[in-house]
Amino acid sequence: METAGETGKRVATRLRLNVTQTLSDRQTTQERPPAHLMIGNVRIPGRVLIAPMTGVSDLPYRRAASRLGAAYVATEMVACDAFARGRPDVVRRAAVGDGLPLMVIQLVGRDVRLIAQSAAMAEAAGAHIIDLNMGCPAKEVTGALSGSALMRDLDLAESLITAAIGATSRPVTLKMRLGWDCASMNAPELATRAERAGVKAITVHGRTRQQFYRGHADWRAVAAVKAAVRVPVIINGDIVDAGTARLALAESGADAVMIGRGSCGRPWIASTIDSALQTQLPSCEPGHMERLPIVLEHFEDSLRFYGAALGLRVFRKHLGWYVESSAWISATARRAARSHLCKLERPQEVMDGLEAFWAGAELQKSSAATLTI
Repeated sequence: METAGETGKRVATRLRLNVTQTLSDRQTTQERPPAHLMIGNVRIPGRVLIAPMTGVSDLPYRRAASRLGAAYVATEMVACDAFARGRPDVVRRAAVGDGLPLMVIQLVGRDVRLIAQSAAMAEAAGAHIIDLNMGCPAKEVTGALSGSALMRDLDLAESLITAAIGATSRPVTLKMRLGWDCASMNAPELATRAERAGVKAITVHGRTRQQFYRGHADWRAVAAVKAAVRVPVIINGDIVDAGTARLALAESGADAVMIGRGSCGRPWIASTIDSALQTQLPSCEPGHMERLPIVLEHFEDSLRFYGAALGLRVFRKHLGWYVESSAWISATARRAARSHLCKLERPQEVMDGLEAFWAGAELQKSSAATLTI
């Protein structure tokens, strides 16, 4: 009998190859976009990237997404001051592990010496790419004059970029927003400075800092950044499926897309969207019963990485997202299941509860299908 891990790997392989292989056997005259992205000397085998997300993109999540075909998954945001001091929880955010074909470490800070030291440490830890965060809107980050606050001080931002590039042989990239607010949409200027300093790719979230996540991402505004630089531009914000990915690329002219919140509870989404972009077909997410082994393997990896008690607590947010993404059952049933599962205190109870939830959801789905016949 297959284990959850073996089943998850089989599902991951099918998700990566099934649709792409079918289409590759056909003769088609339809023009396709490039299947890869070059960041400096690093080849990214896809154009759909998963963003660095604090509390989300830890090592177990990155391994889950990589198993499912994601070409690029960045670490959680790593604070340079704590990283340089070796604070255990921050070092853990930059953890390197088996099953990761690409290692991208994102750094945040405003001290030139510490950002250089952290870039060197990231390379020593195994990073293939080092990303600098100048886009985080969180008050605890901007209050320390880091993240998107640096878009109000482009001279300091440029100094930080130059210091990081000078401290590592790895490609350095930059993630930012459109500007601090609608009155200072200076992303093209920062992008120009960053490229001049030696940055190899630029990601732009299509909102200002003052918007946080309100309203809609302005993909058209990112076109000004694309026009200002020659390095690859990656667009981020409100990209959740193949349709929004295609529209964001068309409106911005960007070279690739980056998915953030849309990947929560959907670690397969980068691979499925990337296949859709290449084949011009709708994205094909894993089916209902294919998701259970993915969830279980992710949970087991979390327990191994953090230890049973902490691993269970850390996984609860992912557990909630996995349940919420189960759109084949009612919102009321999802809320009840999420409330129940997130209160369980023993790993085996969680695994049993997940299997029971999926079995119950399968019954509901089968009953609904029967009623429509």
